[in-house]
Amino acid sequence: MIGLFDRLARPFLRILDPETAHSIAIRGLSVAPGMTAGPDDSRLRVQAFGLDFPNPVGIAPGFDKHAEVPDALFGLGFGFVEIGTVTPLPQTGNPRPRIFRLEPDGGVINRLGFNSEGEAVVRARLAARAKRGGIVGVNVGANKDSPDRSADYVRLIEAMAPVASYVTVNVSSPNTPGLRSMQQGSVLDDLLARVVAARDRIVERAGSTPLLLKIAPDLSLTDLDDVVKVARARRIDGMIVGNTTIGRPPSLRDQATAKESGGLSGKPLFPLSTRMLAETYLRAECAFPLIGAGGIDSGAAALAKFKAGASLVQLYSALIYRGLGLIGEIKSELLGALVGTAKLTDLTGTNAKSITAEPWPG
Repeated sequence: MIGLFDRLARPFLRILDPETAHSIAIRGLSVAPGMTAGPDDSRLRVQAFGLDFPNPVGIAPGFDKHAEVPDALFGLGFGFVEIGTVTPLPQTGNPRPRIFRLEPDGGVINRLGFNSEGEAVVRARLAARAKRGGIVGVNVGANKDSPDRSADYVRLIEAMAPVASYVTVNVSSPNTPGLRSMQQGSVLDDLLARVVAARDRIVERAGSTPLLLKIAPDLSLTDLDDVVKVARARRIDGMIVGNTTIGRPPSLRDQATAKESGGLSGKPLFPLSTRMLAETYLRAECAFPLIGAGGIDSGAAALAKFKAGASLVQLYSALIYRGLGLIGEIKSELLGALVGTAKLTDLTGTNAKSITAEPWPG
């Protein structure tokens, strides 16, 4: 069923405007008959953030922004789903067009700007499906015109923690002016102190919900030092490395589309995001697990993320080019790498030192 759905839908969707195609994909998943990829091999299980993941391959936020189809995504074989980004109040985001495919490069540029149906709508959807199980993370962000962005994050922690498996504090999108400045030193320290306190205040009704921090791949190493130091001091449960990049690698073939403003994702992001993952892993010193994201378009790319320091991985853009079969391909290749290895996490960080010794990716 999954293969048939993919073969019929993907060629049609690729000829449409990217945002229109995305809307149709969401609609299709919401009405399609129940699909299932079958049970996962027990060797793919990963325990992280106090959660038991059936497999380590998740879908990144941006696909199911409003929590419309998390159960359909589990049926496709994902081990966890992260929805969002969710803002406290509904907002439309930036004007269209705001998503652009770089077909020759396997990349995507987006400048969506946290378009969100808002906290109340998303919370209601998650509450309605809560008994169905599955690990559903919620990626949260501030409203563009908010007078107090830290207060937005506190409000979202209090609202989402009762209905989320984990919550990700997203201060790394390049498409909300000034948001990335919240990754800096004392600003980040104050933010994380406030969201941790908010989480702890509601622990009796929400449980001890893991809090993750998502960072940009464009941080300098000095800034990364500060970010990891603050995350460790505030006892954040994990980090996601990383978001889209505002950089444009000179190797891009579609130079015309590359001039569009916004964050670049997909295959061109892989070298930078993987280097930053390794750098983060060495600085974190196993204080918390990391999720590797950015440019995963094959089983080999996913395996490289684990060896750079990831305990889990997320993908999204590659589905546009590779289709739904990529999910099973990645899981199969990870299993193949486990010959003679007790568990997947034994591979985590095994190449981190060698990666950080290489020349900086261009």
